[in-house]
Amino acid sequence: MKKLLLFVPALLFGFMLMAQPPEGDANSGMTFGEKTTADGAITVNELPGKLDGSKPADVKVTGKVKEVCKAEGCWLKMETANGTMMIKMKDHKFLVPLSMNGKTIVVDGTATLKETSVEMLRHYAEDAGKSKEEIAAIKEPKKEITMQAKGILVL
Repeated sequence: MKKLLLFVPALLFGFMLMAQPPEGDANSGMTFGEKTTADGAITVNELPGKLDGSKPADVKVTGKVKEVCKAEGCWLKMETANGTMMIKMKDHKFLVPLSMNGKTIVVDGTATLKETSVEMLRHYAEDAGKSKEEIAAIKEPKKEITMQAKGILVL
């Protein structure tokens, strides 16, 4: 019985280590997560005007993907006029392929203006494959717009 109790957590840990982003292309018309359309989408640069303080807003945003999580495809960054915006997959219910990098997409989800801690910024940098020097250089939290994506459409 003890062996079984040790085997199950070890097996689960092994699956976590083998997590990979989905392979293949992110072609025009493909959706990830919940099915969505471009109807009613605003540009990523219009988004700040739609947010009221730290109150979340349900929106559809269109923009270009700047970076995808290399560890699992569990987040991506979208280009904005002021840098990038972090987009996470709601409840890790879906992942996106690395080939989504550079694509124009529509993200359907909830946007929030929040402060991201130094610890989390370093975690994201590690997931993105940044060097130890780049990770160590992160010393201040960052106030930014983040999104929890329910669905993503590749344009």
